[in-house]
Amino acid sequence: MAASANSVIGNPIVGLAKSSPSSSAFLGARIHLRGERSGRSASASPSSALAVSCAMSGNIAAVEAEKNGKPGLGPRPDSFGRFGRFGGKYVPETLMYALFELEEAFRALSKDEDFQKELDGILRDYVGRESPLYFAERLTEHYRRSNGEGPHIYLKREDLNHTGAHKINNAVAQALLAKRLGKKRIIAETGAGQHGVATATVCARFGLECIVYMGAQDMERQALNVFRMRLLGAEVRGVHSGTATLKDATSEAIRDWVTNVETTHYILGSVAGPHPYPMLVREFHAVIGKETRKQALEKWGGKPDVLVACVGGGSNAMGLFHEFVDDTDVRLVGVEAAGFGLDSGKHAATLTKGEVGVLHGAMSYLLQDDDGQIIEPHSISAGLDYPGVGPEHSYLKDIGRAEYFSVTDEQALEGFFTVGSIAFKRLSRLEGIIPALETSHALAYLEELCPTLPDGAKVVLNCSGRGDKDVHTAIKHLQL
Repeated sequence: MAASANSVIGNPIVGLAKSSPSSSAFLGARIHLRGERSGRSASASPSSALAVSCAMSGNIAAVEAEKNGKPGLGPRPDSFGRFGRFGGKYVPETLMYALFELEEAFRALSKDEDFQKELDGILRDYVGRESPLYFAERLTEHYRRSNGEGPHIYLKREDLNHTGAHKINNAVAQALLAKRLGKKRIIAETGAGQHGVATATVCARFGLECIVYMGAQDMERQALNVFRMRLLGAEVRGVHSGTATLKDATSEAIRDWVTNVETTHYILGSVAGPHPYPMLVREFHAVIGKETRKQALEKWGGKPDVLVACVGGGSNAMGLFHEFVDDTDVRLVGVEAAGFGLDSGKHAATLTKGEVGVLHGAMSYLLQDDDGQIIEPHSISAGLDYPGVGPEHSYLKDIGRAEYFSVTDEQALEGFFTVGSIAFKRLSRLEGIIPALETSHALAYLEELCPTLPDGAKVVLNCSGRGDKDVHTAIKHLQL
């Protein structure tokens, strides 16, 4: 079932339904785009920028740079929902109107002062923004070299948000958007459970029906978050198909949405899926990077030199990166899950080992075999256990603007309480902060990154979530 990017199937407006009466393609029809290696992309005229404060502001700097002929990547995505050759709308006709309605509502609300005022107030008083930019003094000292030199490490403390992760930023904004659309039934997918908890939380806050799809394997290793969701009034539906992880939960959520599209809003939790979701979720998380710029200016009078974040679907990383994409003197470093190792076949390093294909409504890098069949991913972290990645990350990789590396399960969790351990133990013991396993992958990469950085380089690492949820998993690997 191969398809060229220039075929009817690949048309971002027509969608896959033109060649297939079912939604199977959107749910994960395995498309191996061999022609994509040539770098072909759909041409499109640029769309206008969105100028919205706080979590919804667009990349005005890029648009102005394009107008003035100065360096900059221009508007992202274009009017077809494309980031270069990535993104688009590969969906059945059933969902085309819902996606159009969602994009129109987003654009209208971007100019709605009452909506923005309500969102800003909830982010401040309910979520607890702004989150601190914390100087990790003892972690910085740990990476100081024998000559006394080394980088300065700061943590963007998204783990201090209400519900314990960055996911609440997007969930709050999409819940408000759903209310404006008159949708009272909310569905969501979740892997690590943090997006599910965030969605259940905002549904409780706004009196909305909430159904969360979660892989059976993830329900076992994230039992605490399953309980939290149910306590908040959500119905958690276990998914037993496939590997019973995030990919399968996403597919089930999409099936529900196709069936109940007129009454239901899908709060997608990452910068993945069909347009406008990659743009919409990015904009709702962009507050992370905007606060970071402001706080860096206040703390040391400049910009960060390096931004570091873990990448599964990529929402926390894109939330941090987006503000700085056009600042070419700021390095953007994403860290994926290498699982048992890149050569083991059991990993989730999509940008490192993947090839271009279509999954869950968008074109991006995917883990797939020679026949275009999805290879099941593996990571000790439920939030990174996904065979795809957001299309904008794929684009930033292709143009060389962002760098992507990978960290194994062993590196992320190795020797949690033993001499020489990293990630979980190091941050816990040095800073009194227990990080999520997702964040631990980014922390583990500091081992390789810090020795290469000049003295005084400012590193900002997105502490995307707290580790309470992962204690159940960690116990199985540790002896205290």
